[in-house]
Amino acid sequence: MLWVKTFHVLAVMAWLAGVFYLPRIFVNYAEARDAGEPTERLVGMARRLFRFSSILAVFALTFGMILWTVYGIDGRWLQWKLVFVLALVAYHLTCGAMLRRMVQGTLARGSLFFRFFNEISVLIVTAILILVIVKPI
Repeated sequence: MLWVKTFHVLAVMAWLAGVFYLPRIFVNYAEARDAGEPTERLVGMARRLFRFSSILAVFALTFGMILWTVYGIDGRWLQWKLVFVLALVAYHLTCGAMLRRMVQGTLARGSLFFRFFNEISVLIVTAILILVIVKPI
């Protein structure tokens, strides 16, 4: 099981790299768009990053479900962790929806919105880490 845990943590770390960086690309896109600068490179970067992080999300969730199957749901901390994992998946899917609008040229939000939007993932991941490491409940 230690191998599964190792690959789970590795996949989560790689997934989070995309989750944390994609909104930063949205910030740069909004600023470039508002300045009348070309945005094609940012769109390409965002597409590749989302595709990469989505694949790693599948691996992270698969290894997590294997661990869940073996160890079961033992403790309220794990139940709450799963709630926050679902929130992180929803956040990732929201990024995908924003990416589709970016590709279509209809992403209308400004850079300030994306700066705040980027912090949501940090709050979700912080909650997950506290639940996994401290197990307060």
